[in-house]
Amino acid sequence: MRSVIATLAAVIVLVVLAGTAFGYSGAYYVGADQPHWSITSWLLNEARTRSIRAHASDIAVPTGLDDPARIVAGVAHFTDHCVVCHGAPGVEGSDIGKGLYPRPPNLADAARHYTPAELFWIVKHGIKMTGMPAWGDHSDDELWATVALIEKLPGMTDQDYAKLIAANRPQGGHHDGREAPPEPAPQPAKKDQHHH
Repeated sequence: MRSVIATLAAVIVLVVLAGTAFGYSGAYYVGADQPHWSITSWLLNEARTRSIRAHASDIAVPTGLDDPARIVAGVAHFTDHCVVCHGAPGVEGSDIGKGLYPRPPNLADAARHYTPAELFWIVKHGIKMTGMPAWGDHSDDELWATVALIEKLPGMTDQDYAKLIAANRPQGGHHDGREAPPEPAPQPAKKDQHHH
């Protein structure tokens, strides 16, 4: 039994040393223009999925997540922060998203793959080595509204998304996936031309 344990320990040490030497050699290509090796992709995907599930397991989903008002409120954060990489119904993601590796997922597919609690955790904390930022500096209410919108993306048409954007405008949003026109600069008051 001791020889089996010693052999196993020696193999582990050799694998760690070989991995360390490989990492320090610079041989592994880290550019975003080429995919990972399939084993690397598999390991990262498994680690990511299991981590998200473990960390989101205690998150309580608020009631009324499908409230239309909450979904409309979610349009603001979604169009300002998500569309640029992920796109939206009728809106293609930008070159920034296309240049990331891994490519940002279609959020309609993400809504099918992750629970609302998992989506909330992802939006709040981000994901390392993917380009997905953490939005923890935003309120939980805003993030849950974003999740409410993401949950509705499967089956959402271009017209449905356009209606949500239009419904958000009266609430002060200019959110349509594009920049709002700049506000006109205030004009200085004209001096009185009459001399007394």
